[in-house]
Amino acid sequence: MSIKVGDRIPEFQTTDANGAVFSINTLLGKKPLVLYFYPKDDTPGCTKEACAFRDSYEDFSDLGAEIIGISGDSSTSHQKFASRYKLPFILLADKGNVIRKQFGVPTNLLGLLPGRVTYIVDRAGIVRLVFNSRNASQHMPKALEAIRSMK
Repeated sequence: MSIKVGDRIPEFQTTDANGAVFSINTLLGKKPLVLYFYPKDDTPGCTKEACAFRDSYEDFSDLGAEIIGISGDSSTSHQKFASRYKLPFILLADKGNVIRKQFGVPTNLLGLLPGRVTYIVDRAGIVRLVFNSRNASQHMPKALEAIRSMK
């Protein structure tokens, strides 16, 4: 079962790039969210996607939105990735792909690679856009357009 437009996102808790416990409840009700699931730190497509979100981070911030990247990589991997590319947003470690499964994010390439899906979530925790594309360069513009349309 996958999360679709109009659904409330599931509550979840995990660790961030610093190894600190992160609960989605700390942001729900406060600001719109861009939750983007990506396959792996430091791969060409994922780096391109992360840097696109980084380069537009101020645009999202000005609109009151928070960006959160989620992959199955460890907190240590996320910390290195964020440091190397100066990523100003939250990266979450999804050990065992638990959050990915809660959202129903599909896998690609015969189930070998984790999928790339972006969810735009309003302040109330309701999904307003689900964008599923292997094309990493399309996620940031779609997310920014959706956040702008919520204003």
